[in-house]
Amino acid sequence: MSATTPVREELERRPKGASRWLVPAVLTLGALAFLLPFYLMVIGSLQAEPDTSLSGLVPSGGLTTANYAAIDGSVDLWRTLLNSGVITGGAILGTLVFGVLAGYALAVLQFRGRGTLFAMVLLVQVIPFQLLTIPLYVLTVRTYGLADSYLGMVLPFLVNTTAVFVFRQFFLQLPPDLFSAARIDGASELRVLWSVALPLVRPALLTVVLLTFIGPWNEFLWPFLVTKEADMQPLAVALANYTANVAATTSNPYGAVLAGSVVLAAPAVGLFLLFQRHFTATNLSAGVKG
Repeated sequence: MSATTPVREELERRPKGASRWLVPAVLTLGALAFLLPFYLMVIGSLQAEPDTSLSGLVPSGGLTTANYAAIDGSVDLWRTLLNSGVITGGAILGTLVFGVLAGYALAVLQFRGRGTLFAMVLLVQVIPFQLLTIPLYVLTVRTYGLADSYLGMVLPFLVNTTAVFVFRQFFLQLPPDLFSAARIDGASELRVLWSVALPLVRPALLTVVLLTFIGPWNEFLWPFLVTKEADMQPLAVALANYTANVAATTSNPYGAVLAGSVVLAAPAVGLFLLFQRHFTATNLSAGVKG
């Protein structure tokens, strides 16, 4: 076979004519439509006067940070951001620990009832959190007395069945010979998990971190139920209270609420931009030679 054959085949597969620019144009329009709400949120948070018309897409007046000062004057942004960070960090830590252990056990270990247990994990995913809110509230607040505490806010998010499912699927892709070789060398199961399995499922770790971060960081219902003290409330709850009780007293409540929304969304966007290049598929079979 000629060496130029693959090159010729690749050229023949490339789009020609209108298709060459149509696909990038459609993707660009889709990206702009997706980014438009974020753009409006940022611009609205910097406007001195609210402008919800189409002309507000390109502000003609000067931009100001007064809205951020207004929201910080009514809501302690740094304190609420710290609360959100502690809650989210605890949820991520619990999700990774329990998710990795459960996913590894369901994928690699052989024990009776493994299939039934995995079916129960899938069943839990179809139960909405709102259905469990009242029992969890009674158990957390009345039984354990964890109201107005970080542990009370983190407790329902320590175990994430979606993370268990993701880790299980990634562990199933690993060649069994890797685990067999490690066990022959005398490694324990925890050693196999830490030294062999985890380095090969790094994309799963990053994916779970990002997905777990978004949920607790934006969570409103559960922290709202278990916190009454303003010093313990996360940013999402503080913004809701500000909108309901204080926003009408400010000169530009619309801009102040958007400023708080920008502060709430910025860490999630920054985390995604920071780790997006790591969300790549890896050749999991590369660890086996022969």
